Amino acid sequence: MEINTPKKDTIAVGYRHTVGLKSDGTVMAVGENKYGQCDVNNWDDIIAVAAGNGHIGNSHTIGLKSDGTVVAVGWNKHDQCNVSNWSDIVAIAAGWRRSVGLKSDGTVMAVGRNNDGQCNVSDWRDIVAISAGDWHTVGLKSDGTVTSAGNNRYGQGNVKGWQNIVEADAGYLHTVGLKSDGTVVAVGLNKHGQCDVSDWSDIVAISAGSNHTIGLKADGTVVAVGLDKHGQCNVSDWHDIVAIAAGCAISIGLKSDGTVVAVGDHAMGQCDVTNWSEIQLPKVQV
Repeated sequence: MEINTPKKDTIAVGYRHTVGLKSDGTVMAVGENKYGQCDVNNWDDIIAVAAGNGHIGNSHTIGLKSDGTVVAVGWNKHDQCNVSNWSDIVAIAAGWRRSVGLKSDGTVMAVGRNNDGQCNVSDWRDIVAISAGDWHTVGLKSDGTVTSAGNNRYGQGNVKGWQNIVEADAGYLHTVGLKSDGTVVAVGLNKHGQCDVSDWSDIVAISAGSNHTIGLKADGTVVAVGLDKHGQCNVSDWHDIVAIAAGCAISIGLKSDGTVVAVGDHAMGQCDVTNWSEIQLPKVQV
């Protein structure tokens, strides 16, 4: 089964906040706003959103504009929101304490904390997609292989042998890859079974949370493995889903009618998405 992967850049989940891109280019956000990470009401002309994870509310949100520039709000202790000089960006990713941007020429730039080398991406080439975990960054190359930078304590960066990958996603301490045949591979910490995806099939999109992994099936249903302390893996009754995103302890799904469903940690109102509508449906990632 050859698949076209739906991009998940119209919905995003951080530590305790959730972000959605509307079809008119404006942005919605709910949840913790300690550092202004939900202050996106004045954004417009946005074509993609990303939410940084972070402990104790240390989160940020970034948005890609149609002209290739980037905006950011939220926690900025490590300069992760200093993206105003970026240009020619075609995709964005937000990790804990950093922001990553993919340029139209296949190169990558990053700002923020770099203690583990997670921002050492300036020599990457031929990249077509990016993802940022807490302490590591992954890039999908045009030939279907994957590269990684940053912390590799649990083997979450051991992706050099992967081939025929159409999507790669970085979680807290694990990395997940979707293959062109609809199967899934994973490396890294597996304490909670978040890497137990070898029996998955017919998958068209993946998302790695802090300690769980979710997968979107071709029939619009969703599967999940890993830590389920807050019910973030309770997705078996979802249907008609076209995009997914996993955060620290939450899973969200975008339905084909532009509405959103969410399960998991709701301590700061980050699951208050039942009234959302007209969320932009994802483009297909070819």
